[in-house]
Amino acid sequence: MDLSHEDALRLNVLLANKPQAIRIDESSMTLYGLSEKGEAKISLNPNCRDDLYLRKVREMLSGHVQGSPGGYPIYLKRWSRMGQTRDENLDQLLLLGEPEAVVAVTCASGLNDELARRAWWTQQDPDNARRMLNVPAVVEGKMGPELARFLIDYLPFETEPMLIVESLRLSLQPGLIPDQLRADLWKRCLRKPSYYLGFLASTPDELPENVAARQLDELEIAGFKGLAEAGNPFAGQWLRICSSQGQAFLATVLRVMEKPANQDVVSLLLDVLRGYLSPLRPAGDPDLDLETLTTEVVVLDDPAFEACLALFPAREAALRSLYLLSGVGYGIVRPVFSRTDAIGSLMRSRLAPVFEVLRSHILSLQG
Repeated sequence: MDLSHEDALRLNVLLANKPQAIRIDESSMTLYGLSEKGEAKISLNPNCRDDLYLRKVREMLSGHVQGSPGGYPIYLKRWSRMGQTRDENLDQLLLLGEPEAVVAVTCASGLNDELARRAWWTQQDPDNARRMLNVPAVVEGKMGPELARFLIDYLPFETEPMLIVESLRLSLQPGLIPDQLRADLWKRCLRKPSYYLGFLASTPDELPENVAARQLDELEIAGFKGLAEAGNPFAGQWLRICSSQGQAFLATVLRVMEKPANQDVVSLLLDVLRGYLSPLRPAGDPDLDLETLTTEVVVLDDPAFEACLALFPAREAALRSLYLLSGVGYGIVRPVFSRTDAIGSLMRSRLAPVFEVLRSHILSLQG
């Protein structure tokens, strides 16, 4: 069965004017086209069941755009969401009126600011916004602030802690939101501690928190600074953690540790903490349990560590704490998480022995 004559004519006129993107509102059976001159609207007049008619419409769009009525291969959903879509035809995918084709564009490595604008007009969805804000070209373009503002406005409707954290992590990238909004988000952290993790993951050295730096005498500052300038990672991280922002980072980590919502939040917190101190472990996550990690720290044999001790032996315990925290990850909670899928207070009670050890090391680093 063909499209109604009226719809076929209007669609042909729309396509002849070379639209930039097309979307279909299935609930109202309305097709919209975006062009340089604005937005065009076509009210569809189905001559059969709505779902069958929409398939015919998409077949016509695909035939005009791609030369084949097959449409977008939705069965390649996993492939396209892994960013495997070819970059040379991304603009064509936005003319198919197919939501999954829009997702493919937002996942593509060749996404740019203009394509992001068209994709966002086609389908305004928080998942699409998050995907696009992972692309530097979009973050640095005109669409970055718009997508960030959308995600922040959508925060009250998010229910998954990890989606909240991810939205904040992306929105807090430098230059996307004004300072006042950033300050307002920080205040919301008091009611929703998971918000803190978004700040930690995005801007660990620029937290909007005034915390006094750890007091070091001038001799120690000069000594560690000299080592750090020579490439000593222990010296560099010690000065960093003793700074006002380093102390704010530690204080914020402790706040998140008080009431993590679920296992994903715990895992991300450990990843953020390890990432902050990553210069101490160039090889990355050692994936060790807490007992093994503690033993490793006790027998630490590292020239950079020894160089620091040679000048300031009183800082041995603090530097060992830094090294232990630089190795935290899923390995230290695996013994707990492998036996339970608990969340909330029950999860926190089972993690208490692990968190107590981490908390003691963090407290030793606070001034």
